Amino acid sequence: MPIYEYACSDCNSKFELLRSFGEADKEAACPQCHNHAERVVSVCASFSKNGSGESVPVAGAGSSCGSCSATSCSTCGL
Repeated sequence: MPIYEYACSDCNSKFELLRSFGEADKEAACPQCHNHAERVVSVCASFSKNGSGESVPVAGAGSSCGSCSATSCSTCGL
């Protein structure tokens, strides 16, 4: 089962829930204040190994950095 991330706008709490695909959009209560929390998009990074065995980021459809517009972290060295 996938892990989904949620955020509560009332108390600014962030938490994760292990749910089936069918329950992904089901309402979630914040574990701290018990008010309604919204599901948020999870941020992730993917890496692969190049021909020499070195780990390199997998290029995506955009930047993983908020301050960068490059499509590869090799541009800024992160």
